[in-house]
Amino acid sequence: MKRYFLLITSILFLTIASCDKKRTGVPKVLVFSKTMGFKHASIPAGIAALEKLGKEHGFVVDTTKNAEWFTDKTLQDYSAVIFLSTTGNVLDANQEAAFERYIQAGGGYVGIHAATDTEYDWGWYTKLVGAQFLSHPAGTPEANFTVKNTNHPSTAFFMGSVWRRTDELYNFKNINKNINVLVTVDESTYEGGENGKDHPMAWYHEFDGGRSFYTAGGHTDESFSEEQFLQHLLGGIQYAIGKNLLLDYAGAKSQTPPEADRFSKITLSTGKFFEPTEMTVLPNSDVLIAQRRGEVLLYSHETKTIREVALLDVYFKTQIPGVNAEEGLMGLQQDPNYEKNKWIYLYYSPTGDEWVNRLSRFKYAEGNFDMASEQVILEVETEREICCHTGGSIAFDGDGLLYLSTGDNTTPFDEPDVKYVHHGYAPINDFTDKLQYDARRSSGNTNDLRGKILRIKVNEDGSYDIPEGNLFPKGTEKTRPEIYTMGHRNPYRISVDKKQGYVYWGDVGPDARVDSLNTRGPRGYDEMNQARTAGNFGWPLFIGDNYAYYHYDYETGQSGSAFDPEQPVNDSRHNTGLRTLPPAMPAYAYYPYAESGQFPQLETGGRNAMAGPTYWSDFYDNGGGLPDYYDGKVIIYDWMRGWMKAVHLFEDGSFNKMEPFAPEVSVSNLIDMELGPDGRVYLLEYGSGWFSANSDSGLGYIEYNGGNRPPVIDSFTVDNDSGALPLTVNAMIEAHDREGDEISYVWELGDGTSQETQEPQLLYTYGKEGAFKLRVTAKDAAGESVTSLEKNIVAGNERPEVSITLDQPNTSFYIPGQPIGYQVSVTDVDGNVHLDNVYVSVDYRSGMDEVNMNLGHQQVSGAVMGQALTKSMDCKSCHKVNEASIGPSYQDISDKYKDDPGVSNYLTTKIINGGSGVWGEVVMPAHPKVTQVEARQIAQYIQSLSGIDDKKPSLPLTGTLYPEVKQNGEVFLLTASYTDQGTESAMPLTGSSTMVLASNTMVFPEGTPTNNMQAVTFDGMQLQVFNAAEGWLEISDIDLTGVKMILAMIGWQEPPTIPYTLELRAGKPDGKVLGTGKLHPEGLPAQGSALSIPIERTNGIQEKLYLTYRAEGEVIGTFALIQVQFS
Repeated sequence: MKRYFLLITSILFLTIASCDKKRTGVPKVLVFSKTMGFKHASIPAGIAALEKLGKEHGFVVDTTKNAEWFTDKTLQDYSAVIFLSTTGNVLDANQEAAFERYIQAGGGYVGIHAATDTEYDWGWYTKLVGAQFLSHPAGTPEANFTVKNTNHPSTAFFMGSVWRRTDELYNFKNINKNINVLVTVDESTYEGGENGKDHPMAWYHEFDGGRSFYTAGGHTDESFSEEQFLQHLLGGIQYAIGKNLLLDYAGAKSQTPPEADRFSKITLSTGKFFEPTEMTVLPNSDVLIAQRRGEVLLYSHETKTIREVALLDVYFKTQIPGVNAEEGLMGLQQDPNYEKNKWIYLYYSPTGDEWVNRLSRFKYAEGNFDMASEQVILEVETEREICCHTGGSIAFDGDGLLYLSTGDNTTPFDEPDVKYVHHGYAPINDFTDKLQYDARRSSGNTNDLRGKILRIKVNEDGSYDIPEGNLFPKGTEKTRPEIYTMGHRNPYRISVDKKQGYVYWGDVGPDARVDSLNTRGPRGYDEMNQARTAGNFGWPLFIGDNYAYYHYDYETGQSGSAFDPEQPVNDSRHNTGLRTLPPAMPAYAYYPYAESGQFPQLETGGRNAMAGPTYWSDFYDNGGGLPDYYDGKVIIYDWMRGWMKAVHLFEDGSFNKMEPFAPEVSVSNLIDMELGPDGRVYLLEYGSGWFSANSDSGLGYIEYNGGNRPPVIDSFTVDNDSGALPLTVNAMIEAHDREGDEISYVWELGDGTSQETQEPQLLYTYGKEGAFKLRVTAKDAAGESVTSLEKNIVAGNERPEVSITLDQPNTSFYIPGQPIGYQVSVTDVDGNVHLDNVYVSVDYRSGMDEVNMNLGHQQVSGAVMGQALTKSMDCKSCHKVNEASIGPSYQDISDKYKDDPGVSNYLTTKIINGGSGVWGEVVMPAHPKVTQVEARQIAQYIQSLSGIDDKKPSLPLTGTLYPEVKQNGEVFLLTASYTDQGTESAMPLTGSSTMVLASNTMVFPEGTPTNNMQAVTFDGMQLQVFNAAEGWLEISDIDLTGVKMILAMIGWQEPPTIPYTLELRAGKPDGKVLGTGKLHPEGLPAQGSALSIPIERTNGIQEKLYLTYRAEGEVIGTFALIQVQFS
């Protein structure tokens, strides 16, 4: 027994010793200073100070702005990581996971100043750093800091409790209640504090296995030469380093996301849908799809075909011109016990005089939809002949409870011919008798089913009961017991986590693009929401993070008080429910049209928030279609922006963070996402056009490949894609294999021959005239392969040459209003030039990556190409231009659809998929090998016969242009293109030429050569901050011909109090002065000004120009150069 005891003791000792194993050598820390928002000018001073502290106190300092350092392998070398005034989203999902694992393994963290202005949409990081930046008063006030705790290395040296210093003083939000506050600031000693009596400024805590220290100081360069601040910072670093132990990754819980290239989309059908709304994937992998106009379609897993199995008579179109109805067949879902009871639920708008939306269920089995079996479950009263917001999504939880989303049935647009209107803010107009302009009658009404998510228990006979836990107990006066959540605008897609019971939905928000915080309220946001319990989510009184709208008198245009989210009151005269509503609950994520500072990864542009399923691998015998990494994560998506995200939750179910889900999978307006019986994620794509049949609509699923992956083609090029016979082509491919396997190549040459090579190159000669599609397949040793896109090779026809000559003295940029003469010439060695096929246009684009031919060029070349395709394919067997054959003439088709705005998509889909019933009984064959581009070109040719293309007329081949004034630095593009006629066997070819002139407005991003200037990004603008008594920035290769003046746009928070001199110099910073401007402090505007700098006549391109500045006094201000305009 004694020997056994000694053995156990030895094992425990070894275990403890191994867990506490110290690193060899001195500690290393990593200083990370990446910025994606405001860039602090003090970062270089901070780095220098930290390096000096390291040398003096025995630790090594490495520095980087490169987030790629955030890997397990790299981070494990460091005892602490210091975030030095980082801003914005600085790490991607993989880097976030690596940093979480680092802290969980025992690493240390130090945050300095703007480290709290970082990663707002990463809840774990907010807890680690301890708070989020909220705001700060202007300037750098002097204030009393109070030392609250001296039992910490960062404060142990203080002899008294008051520390008076100058710095930028942050206010904070979302303060972690578990931090240990070391230093506070006394808000009575300065103006602008917003955290009250215990306003924290430095703190520490142990978090998730590691150590965290934060100090709010460090805005100014002077902070990093301040002795007490440096001692304070040193103590924080020493605390974070701790005992300098080796990291123990056995304690790391966070997982690394799967590689993006392991996901792909398997397409089951494309171009077959007309306004699809919702789908359900049946146990046999058949898919039922609802379409708004009343059709229920069946995709057969066995036959891979789509057919209609039901058609409901639905109200889907108003009788009022210009008003779009959103009603129709809105939702579809199978019963949780479908395999036994065969019930399918539909939410639809029946025609007739009764204005309701109806939830019913029908029996469906083996392709037969029994319309006579309908059980009407619930009806929602609604208003018709208006737009908008129906909701209509159906979902079930793990207990079989049914959830139904309904929209607010409210018009978001301004009431015509009325003075005081919504303007895209909350529709709360109870002044008018037109109820459609007041969402308080619906979403904010506890006695109305609109603008809600309803929860019921459906009984066997189609009646329903009210489950426990809904928002209002049954029998509560002026309420509807079916309501689970209220305060929704248009909760278009919902889902329920069948394990946790959490309800998710995206809510499509209003259109206001700017805040009106003192009169109307916040701008519009789309929301991502979660309900762990029943609640009120605020609309139309609140949006986003409970941002409040104001009372507004639509009779006088006067604003009242803001609504209170803690005690919301619905005082509309249209309200039939409770006056005092439940407290409002905020969205967990929200985003406007513009970039979101809180959730920047949600991008910008049109928006339409949707909620997808929550994944659990243990629901599926085979583990499902995704790795268990996704267990408990809900997948969300945006119909307009095209992204999909996986949402991480904390253990209590609250939001932690989101990351891209299958980011390399492209979707075309994803309108529904469901999990199939095998755990695959199914995708229903609406397509790119509203209220129309779209050739890019589709059904498919996401496939995850956890094993060997096919090679990746990086590039595929040919040196010559057209020319006279014989035509020799040198084709080259660059590819790599992700598992490192050898790659072989199979070349399909389009003329009936193929060749296999081990080398990524092929030289081949085409000896006969024609159009050939060249492609290459790259194969790895295990047989996985990938095939390139096709290259079109035209042998026997040479591409025409197009050239543009400009009569423009300045070769660098255009000056608005100054004339530019031009001449276009075309040469075609194969024949005469047909001037009707020349197209000339002017465009303005925001960047060079957008320099592509505009629609007019595509239509001219497309019509010519389409005509050639009709002659080369089997089209000529059934169609002629002007007379009927087996099928209708092209002219008749063109005339029939000339007033149909969706004709291009319709014809494109018809050409590829075929069909019958429009012109007679003869079936038009499908053309699956015809590409979308080719089909669209044929459609453009057909449309051109009736002149129904919408291209702008071409400019003449010779003329004079007067460039427009543009505000955002758009480049000027003059483009000319010409498409020849081709030959009997060789397709037509297009030649083009584009002349590009930059804007005369220049901005100066990070990387611009400067001296005593600091590049910063603020509110989307790239600025150069003047931060010394004198300095300069360099401008390269600028043509000054015709330039008489430059205009420097300068901005500031506070106007300078001394004069400044700005000069334009040639060759070097002290070179010849070409122009001088004086900035005088008298009478300057509050936010900025434009400074004119006349320059002497200087012709030709200047290799180097320097814009210099010099302060004419000692009180140096801080201001920024926004842009320079040459004129």
